[in-house]
Amino acid sequence: MPGSFQRDQLTIRNHGQEKRLFNSRVVTAWLLIMVLILVLIGRLLYLQVYQYDRFVTLSDQNRVQLVPIAPTRGLIYDSKGDLLADNRPNFTLTVTKEKADDIDQLIDDIGHIITLDQTDVDRFKRRMKLRRRPYESVPLKLSLSEEEIAAISVNQYRLPGVQVEADLVRHYPYSSDIVHAMGYVGRINERELQQVNAENYSATHYIGKLGVERYYEDALHGQVGMQKVETNARGRILRVLEKEMPKPGLDLTLYLDLDLQHMAEKALAGRRGAVVALDPKTGGILALVSVPGYDPNEFVTGISFNRYKALQDDPDLPLFNRSLTGRYPPASTVKPMMGIAANESGTINLGYKVFDPGWYQINGKGRKYRDWKRWGHGLLDLDQAIAQSCDVFFYDVGHKMGIDVMSDWFHRFGYGQVGSLDLPEASKAILPSRDWKQRMYKQAWFPGDSVNMSIGQGYFLATPMQLATSTAIIANRGKWVMPRMLKHFGDPEHVITADMDPMVAEYERRAAEQRAQLPPDIDLKNPQLWDYITNAMVNVVNGRTGTARKIGKDAAYKIAGKTGTAQVVGIKQDERYDASKLDERHRDHSLFIGFAPADDPKLVVSVIVENSAGAAAGVARQVMDAYLLGKDPDDNPIGDIPHDAD
Repeated sequence: MPGSFQRDQLTIRNHGQEKRLFNSRVVTAWLLIMVLILVLIGRLLYLQVYQYDRFVTLSDQNRVQLVPIAPTRGLIYDSKGDLLADNRPNFTLTVTKEKADDIDQLIDDIGHIITLDQTDVDRFKRRMKLRRRPYESVPLKLSLSEEEIAAISVNQYRLPGVQVEADLVRHYPYSSDIVHAMGYVGRINERELQQVNAENYSATHYIGKLGVERYYEDALHGQVGMQKVETNARGRILRVLEKEMPKPGLDLTLYLDLDLQHMAEKALAGRRGAVVALDPKTGGILALVSVPGYDPNEFVTGISFNRYKALQDDPDLPLFNRSLTGRYPPASTVKPMMGIAANESGTINLGYKVFDPGWYQINGKGRKYRDWKRWGHGLLDLDQAIAQSCDVFFYDVGHKMGIDVMSDWFHRFGYGQVGSLDLPEASKAILPSRDWKQRMYKQAWFPGDSVNMSIGQGYFLATPMQLATSTAIIANRGKWVMPRMLKHFGDPEHVITADMDPMVAEYERRAAEQRAQLPPDIDLKNPQLWDYITNAMVNVVNGRTGTARKIGKDAAYKIAGKTGTAQVVGIKQDERYDASKLDERHRDHSLFIGFAPADDPKLVVSVIVENSAGAAAGVARQVMDAYLLGKDPDDNPIGDIPHDAD
């Protein structure tokens, strides 16, 4: 039995077979390892060689960033070289989304360090949702104080993605004195971002909102620059790889005369009103005043809700640009244009006379249209009708002429349209016509409407800028010049022309298009009529019975002008105007248009003084003296003309 058991064990254990099995497993394992090594080598080869370009690009996108560089906004000068708008350093708190973990928590943390207005937070969140470049910062709060900068700097280690950036913001050294002439820049909003080249504004937080700043935005803004930077995993800039410098905006030199601007404002003496002064030869706007004004610097980096509401609720309407958007009845200031229209249309001739008993009736019956002079002016021709501002004469002429001829001729003088070049807020006001009344009121035009329109009342409304434009046409004997703010691109000593910069060429093209839409020069069949009307306007100021003879007294030059009084509230037919019985804001407005010297016009002026009948002519004389003689209004009191003088 024992021998049998040992034979069975020898039979079961086969060392050769075990060796062969072991060797086969070793070979298989070795082959498997070699295959895996080959696969790994192949994968590395595939990634390192065949996918090289792809992974290099992905790596650079994480490592290399494009950072926009904001251009410097162009400066604005007056005609004598005084700086009207410059740029000053400003510090802004910004957040980069890609560097922050939790935006809401981050904002909450910042709010515990410095004061954040909810409007700032809401605006920031809206900007975050807009399309932007990766790692592009978004402003959270502008105009940080030194204390706020210090507080952020101390706590910056726990505010990922937060940084204080320095930039330049607009500053207006003369603030409210020129705001209605210049306009201002403010923080760009979502609607504006959609209307501009987003790439060119990728580093810009401000845009022109009103006036010159808005119209010349493309030129003033400049072209954004770019720099390619290498960053680390936390987004910190390690080095600048490439840099394309931004192109600064173009400087502007305006026709505006800052000294005259101040003098015109001083002449208004705090009363609500407007003054427009033009150079009749060039159309250059020498002064554009609307009182009261406001400080545009408050709007640059964002005005508070309470402060803005206070401006809106102010009864004196400081935000209202009276010179461009104020729509007033032009009143008797249109009588010189009426005289030209009546003669050129053949309605009357220069020998035509009208007897004024103090009232006028259509066809001798019905309503009596009163003259400002209770007992009338007697028998007058056109010259004396203008000099004494006889309403009855023009009632008669307007009724005979009719609305179609009147509307056509007033259009030729610039009413009912924007005749200025670079004042985007300018209003067309209202030039009535037969079709206009039908469209607005679904009514026919009545003869009484023509009677009212003949003395600049009724539906007829005009802006002080339109009054100045029409007066300049008379001063130029029919030649049209577009009122404009811009004298030339560049600073006062260096003019940039169209062949030097394509942007200048573009603005010249726009100007040509705007001028083509305006009426042509007025070529009268009787050119001597210009002399006749000018002489009648001289008699307004210098004549023995002229309505503005008080301001012509002792004048060193001859003034051609015309007064006007615009009703604010109507009075009964047989009732006399008594300012003392009316609330101050219901009293008549005072208007004046004129140019001087009458024989060689160098200045055209239009003035309106609200609720202060008779004041406009004196303001105009002070403005003319300031420009032509260098007199200060404080040293040159004129006084008001009594109300019944027009």
